[in-house]
Amino acid sequence: MADDEGDVQEARGLIEAARCVLFDFDGPICRLFPEGTSAPLADELRVLAAKFGVSDALGPVERDSIDPHVVLRAVHEAVHDGDGEVLAVMEEQLTAGERAAARTAWPTPYAVDLVHRLAGLGHRLAIVTNNSPHAARLYLSHAGLLGHFETIQGRTADPGLMKPDPDVVFRALRTLAAPAGDAVLIGDSGPDVHAARAAGTAFVGYGRNERKIRGLRQAGAGVVISSYRELLRGG
Repeated sequence: MADDEGDVQEARGLIEAARCVLFDFDGPICRLFPEGTSAPLADELRVLAAKFGVSDALGPVERDSIDPHVVLRAVHEAVHDGDGEVLAVMEEQLTAGERAAARTAWPTPYAVDLVHRLAGLGHRLAIVTNNSPHAARLYLSHAGLLGHFETIQGRTADPGLMKPDPDVVFRALRTLAAPAGDAVLIGDSGPDVHAARAAGTAFVGYGRNERKIRGLRQAGAGVVISSYRELLRGG
């Protein structure tokens, strides 16, 4: 799948011009749950929803989804002003599952090279993710990349602040003491597009396949690439 040369050049320009590069974690850095391996974790959260008597919060999409974040969001929307115990228990289970997955995650092709390149050029790097920051930190440590990232901002106890809410981006920018105009976010989903737009940062979409690329375009991403390889050429 060849990238459009215009998108590659624009992506390169946006990244080169940015003082800070913010990476989403699952997708742009690694595949945390490759080949549908998130399904058992989503099932575990559904079991917890039933245990706490909030299964009615799950509609057809949430009952079938292999994405545990979809289940967590639905329960949060149903109980966020009520008993928060179920959310705390689900968060603990989800974080444990993500930490376990971080030990076997698949590296995104050329991501290690890109991180080394950007760090070597003096860019300030951050992670902005809906995953647990503990899972991201664990993966980056195992990959030998942790020292290149100044901050890792991830999911908090309030699932309502996950992307597309820009909270995680704002937290990273505050930690970096950088204005939004000095940053570019590299993400692989519609929520990443919307969070970048709301925060005022530039955006580069990373779509590893046609489905991902289509989703990014539909969300309004103007620059989308399918590989970091071309970004590394000529440097």
